[in-house]
Amino acid sequence: MKLLFLDLDALSPHHMSCYGYNRQTTPNIDEIAKQGVRFSNYYTSDAPCAPSRTALMSGQLGIRNGLVGHGGTAGDMKLEGVDRQLFGRLSLGDSLPSFLQLTQGLHTTLISPFAQRHSTFNFYAGFNEIINTGKHGMESAEEVTPTVKDWVERNADKDDWFLYINYWDAHTPYRAPAQYGNPFKDDALPEWATEERLEKHKEAVGSHTVHELEIDFHNQTYTNESGFERYPGEIQDMDDLRKMIDGYDVGIHYIDHHIGLLFDALEKQGVMDDVVIMISADHGENMGQLGIYGEHATADDGTCRIPMIVRWPGMQEGHVDNDLHYHLDLLPTLAELFDEAPSPNWDGQSYASVLQNGESNGRDYLVISQCAHVAQRSVRFGDWLYMRTYHDGYHLFNKEMLFNLKEDPREDHNVAEEHPELCRKGAHYLLEWHDEAMMESKDGIDPLWTVMQEGGPFHARGYLQNYLKRLEETGRGHHVPELKRRHPNEIQSDEPTKEETFRANMRGKLFKSTL
Repeated sequence: MKLLFLDLDALSPHHMSCYGYNRQTTPNIDEIAKQGVRFSNYYTSDAPCAPSRTALMSGQLGIRNGLVGHGGTAGDMKLEGVDRQLFGRLSLGDSLPSFLQLTQGLHTTLISPFAQRHSTFNFYAGFNEIINTGKHGMESAEEVTPTVKDWVERNADKDDWFLYINYWDAHTPYRAPAQYGNPFKDDALPEWATEERLEKHKEAVGSHTVHELEIDFHNQTYTNESGFERYPGEIQDMDDLRKMIDGYDVGIHYIDHHIGLLFDALEKQGVMDDVVIMISADHGENMGQLGIYGEHATADDGTCRIPMIVRWPGMQEGHVDNDLHYHLDLLPTLAELFDEAPSPNWDGQSYASVLQNGESNGRDYLVISQCAHVAQRSVRFGDWLYMRTYHDGYHLFNKEMLFNLKEDPREDHNVAEEHPELCRKGAHYLLEWHDEAMMESKDGIDPLWTVMQEGGPFHARGYLQNYLKRLEETGRGHHVPELKRRHPNEIQSDEPTKEETFRANMRGKLFKSTL
């Protein structure tokens, strides 16, 4: 058994030619899709990077494993507590690599800097061999592929291995080498990229909207300064919009080129036809959805829908599955295919029958979460996406949003007011999901509320004060009162809060009553 898992960071199916994109961004991946199964409604349960990969590797939803953010308490998994043995559960077959290692006897290898990038060292659990490519995710494909090819040359002809590889070039800032050129310079932009839509998006506020494409971590604000040739700091006109879209698409094409080099290396070793190939991502990339560009900051279709392509020799070829699946459904799927019992700790549901005979077995609905840039949970059901916002990350999102993804795949029209019955249905699904997760939880703690109690999402926490100044300085001060109204606890002020004033008055009354 030879298993290859390609984790292509920030790769959106919306920009892949095998998913119907108008540009030929992924010719090598397209060939694998023709030979296997392509999943069209495959979602990460938790976004962005660290929550997604933790859910995938642990087999648990973020609400249960605890890692839903990029900082604070929710930047780490929950402790196992009193039930923790000499070997924790991730080493005993509950993680993806340890399951393959213990049940199938595979030599498990990771080529990635990811654990160090986010200090998510639980990601290593179950790997025999870890090769850190050394730049915390800023390494480009030409720096990763030599390591990959070296490993293939030394190991490909062995019988039992699992190789997990990260490529990063679809992640901002888009940085494919200048000498690679632009394969899309003469291609039309996608149909949605119009001046009318751009003008509408200029009204949006918050990080990674057209006026604030960069986060200044040092000064805790959002800026329009990039410093990368393919990545604009601000989208002011259609030329900037082309630069943004081309930058992302070239990054994807550059990854695909290097995947082609990997496939050539496997061919050279004579094993290409024997390898099970899985191609996916940790999250997608909003490219205009909800007014956000070049970021994976929301619990929506742009951020949370991801590609999944599985070519398994001897199983389905050229099949497209349209059912709803979580990415963490992979673990129970592998367990069924290998005739192994699934761990009782996993939250996934097997889709082995899709791979074996094309038989549909998706879910009725999915709940997708984001707590690193905003705090949102959304429900994907039928043609609909119901979104509920707890912290808007300064984007001024409505508390409830509803989108018909069939008619409005770009999420332009919030129709929540027109369809209250569908909002109630989405809220009911969310409540049922939450109840079930809490019943399975050993501590009864929802990490979304931990994030909220610790000051909000990591990539927004502490940024509002400076962002309000920036809005005033750039002629957008009319947004300031609403941001202050929504986030009163995040405004620095010498004036006492209502709570402080009330308590001071009560202390005065208490003092008088004792005289």
